[in-house]
Amino acid sequence: MSVPADRLREVATESRLCVGIDPHAGLLSAWGLPDTAVGAREFGLRVVDAVAGRAGIVKPQADFFERHGSAGYAALEAVLAAARGAGLFIIADVKRGDMGTTVDAYGEAWLTPGSPLEADAMTVGAYQGVGSLDAVFARADTFGKLLFVLAATSNPEGLAVQSARDRDGRTVAGAIAAEVAVRGHGLVIGATVSPVDAGLDLVALAGAPILAPGFGHQGARIDELDEVFGPAADAVLVAESRSILGAGPEGIAAAIVEHAREAGSWPS
Repeated sequence: MSVPADRLREVATESRLCVGIDPHAGLLSAWGLPDTAVGAREFGLRVVDAVAGRAGIVKPQADFFERHGSAGYAALEAVLAAARGAGLFIIADVKRGDMGTTVDAYGEAWLTPGSPLEADAMTVGAYQGVGSLDAVFARADTFGKLLFVLAATSNPEGLAVQSARDRDGRTVAGAIAAEVAVRGHGLVIGATVSPVDAGLDLVALAGAPILAPGFGHQGARIDELDEVFGPAADAVLVAESRSILGAGPEGIAAAIVEHAREAGSWPS
């Protein structure tokens, strides 16, 4: 595993569970909170408090904060600060992607130490080609951060594009995954995705950090992890949001303990 992934490895040897922080309107209502930036902030802080000491990884979903404008970003900054203070590994789920100075600015915002949006990792897209992220890879490597590049996503609409083949016969997902793994960074591969259909070489991906959404609410089961990911299973992060957040403010701590135990840990 690469240097940027070292801290993630340390955290994931306790549990590979990654808890989403998704303050969408339905959850805020269920938690008795207003659908405002204030509600999103309170929701996020409560999730951080519940995760601390029970699991080690959180994944704030930026868009649920962004919809509240500048006040939403202030709320997100408060949640990120609390997560850093609790020693949690933060994956900013922002799915940024572009080229040149634009994509570099995304990296500056989310990966630079001391930034109010600083995270340990961020999700990015490589639609313009993996090379378009070169500056962000460089920044991540400089500061010991990690990128999770979208490769094969759990939404059914993604398969047609991600399984398309290039002139060398590789799928889009397979080509992205191979290049990112060589760089020592991580991938987003949905737990509901068929690796065969996506054209993924799981043997070549063994050891690469994989952020796997789709567990719980979307139907993937943790007891199927080895079957789905095969030789790459040891480095899979089990990403869950609604299946845990749906337990509400009174039940979330117990849900995290249960799901963390079920997810198990990366081999040390």
